[in-house]
Amino acid sequence: MTHIEKLNAIRSLMKEQKIDAYIIPSSDPHISEYLPEYYKCIAWTSGFTGSAGTLVITQQFAGLWTDSRYFVQAHDQLANTGFELVKLRVQHMPEYVEWIAAQFTTGGTVAFDGNLASLAVANAIQSTLIPLGFTIDGHVDLLAPIWKNRPALPTEKAYTLPVSTTGESTADKLAKVRAILKQKRATCHIVSSLDDIAWLLNIRGTDVPCNPVTLSFFYIDAEKATLFIDETKLDEATKQELNRYGISLGAYTALPQAIAAIPAGSTILLDPKRTCFATYDSVPSTITIKEDLNPSTLLKAIKNEVEIAHERKAMINDGVAMTKFFKWIEENVASATLTELNIADHLLQLRAAQPGFKDISFNTIAGYKDHGALPHYSADEKSSYDLKTEGLLLVDSGGQYETGTTDITRVVALGTPTQQEKDDYSIVLRGTIEGSMAIYPKGTRGYQIDAITRRPIWATLRNYGHGTGHGVGFFLNVHEGPHVFNPTPTDIAIEKGMITSIEPGLYREGKHGIRIENLVLAKELEGNQFGDFMDFETLTICYIATDLVDKKWLEQPHIDWLNQYNEWVYNSLKDLLSPEEAAWLREKTNAI
Repeated sequence: MTHIEKLNAIRSLMKEQKIDAYIIPSSDPHISEYLPEYYKCIAWTSGFTGSAGTLVITQQFAGLWTDSRYFVQAHDQLANTGFELVKLRVQHMPEYVEWIAAQFTTGGTVAFDGNLASLAVANAIQSTLIPLGFTIDGHVDLLAPIWKNRPALPTEKAYTLPVSTTGESTADKLAKVRAILKQKRATCHIVSSLDDIAWLLNIRGTDVPCNPVTLSFFYIDAEKATLFIDETKLDEATKQELNRYGISLGAYTALPQAIAAIPAGSTILLDPKRTCFATYDSVPSTITIKEDLNPSTLLKAIKNEVEIAHERKAMINDGVAMTKFFKWIEENVASATLTELNIADHLLQLRAAQPGFKDISFNTIAGYKDHGALPHYSADEKSSYDLKTEGLLLVDSGGQYETGTTDITRVVALGTPTQQEKDDYSIVLRGTIEGSMAIYPKGTRGYQIDAITRRPIWATLRNYGHGTGHGVGFFLNVHEGPHVFNPTPTDIAIEKGMITSIEPGLYREGKHGIRIENLVLAKELEGNQFGDFMDFETLTICYIATDLVDKKWLEQPHIDWLNQYNEWVYNSLKDLLSPEEAAWLREKTNAI
């Protein structure tokens, strides 16, 4: 079926069921960002392959709402599909709800599949449209009848990690969650988000590309706990280990029956952002629902000393791979054999040669020239550029290692840079440095770090449309909450042990893109009469190119930071490189 044929089939079903607007979110029953093939509903329906977006279909219009990271990609991928791009003004906001309200001034019927929509999204739809006379049905799957040869759910094996890797036993983690449930006066709790389950049970898998998680749900109360999973994924040793922690097993599809059996009068804690509407709506009316953050989400974000020590090792391994990669690029670009696609493949090979490598942490973004101006660009055989000895190359990539997760962006010049390229690069670099050097009071929120990082960029009347940073998991999802560095006033304080990216950028459509990204660790400073303060330790170990720097945009503290950082990179990596590679890196890290 073509995308237009799929759209027509959906509209036909909508007519039969008297549905005026049908919503398809980019998600799954676990409210995941990265999806197994079975749940890539937006890609199958419309052809758009970005990781964030929502389709809305009426009889007269079909649109994809997505943010600025994907505007160009969506415009290209939606051509001749019957779907149109609708540009979000604010990232992650359900602006399509107001659009629906404006299209149907006398109300109507709006439907969606509750397995694909979080409770928070469903609440936004209901709270806006029901008062306007709309009927909302959150239990409609219009794709199942028409999606022939749909990929099966993954059945990859899962495995547990030793405490020597995780730094904390499953028993201790369960005890912490139970203590929080007691404090919040909740008698039970369901965890749907896959990275929360992976952290809580020290379990990993390969069900989702780039994310070491396994499809499952988890139930916990004061006495018992159940993991709902395809048992064929677990070997006997893993089953016995879970049993020792008091965890029983249930079928992956058995969660609704377990919810129905929860005793009347119970209070269940559900995270509205990490629980699908279908799960929420299956809770009997005799049970009180308490909407709150998953206890494991904040616990997971605060890395322990063992995780931090392992993460530092992962950064060294990743830095070795990145050094070899950029040396190879420099030495081979003149050969006219490099493309955006094959350099990503080569970087994967270099990472795979490092100790403990398991996977990439997301699909590598290798954006040459104007492709660098697309923050989430994904090269394919049709779009891939050949690299030449001119212009800028942006590479945003990361690895999944048994000892941690990495995410790094660097920009290099493949020829003599223009003054505009040097200006933009230096301004972004100043933002990265100021964010990294920030000293801030304990209790600071991410939006404050976002503003600190943007300030020198704003001062030049420039800006970027994405957030400044996101949390990063420990051998888990590269995008991790609950903290985030973006303009949204998210009320989550930065705490000691959180790992976050700092990645400002500038994007000139049709020309080039600049983004310089490091991961940083939040640390406490000594307190005094004025309060308690914190700062960041930079974890990422890869040289920052200096041939693109125009020092007129930097003050002496910025120059000192850059020189000290590059010197640290050299000293951290030199003994793990060949003499030729070390000499090359020495040249790249010389002080300016």
